[in-house]
Amino acid sequence: MFMTTGDLQRSHMIKGVVSVTKHLMFESDGIDQFERFDDLIEQVKPLLLEKAEAQGGDGLIYVNFNTEVAQMSVAPRFLVVTGYGTVVKLVDESV
Repeated sequence: MFMTTGDLQRSHMIKGVVSVTKHLMFESDGIDQFERFDDLIEQVKPLLLEKAEAQGGDGLIYVNFNTEVAQMSVAPRFLVVTGYGTVVKLVDESV
């Protein structure tokens, strides 16, 4: 199982698209907690690979991660990471 942010330079079939979203509460006592996005991205990666495998894929191409800070009215803010990518199945080129 592989993951890349770019294209795949060999024969493949597209199986679909998968996405995963993770979040955590932004603690009010800290001003700059954006380094915590890195941990959220690391949590999203294996979940994307699990979903790709469940669809019968060999890997993911064009993987992207969107990050945002979401505020819920007066309630606390949340750090949100959404990862998504295209599931591909490798094609045997020797046939």
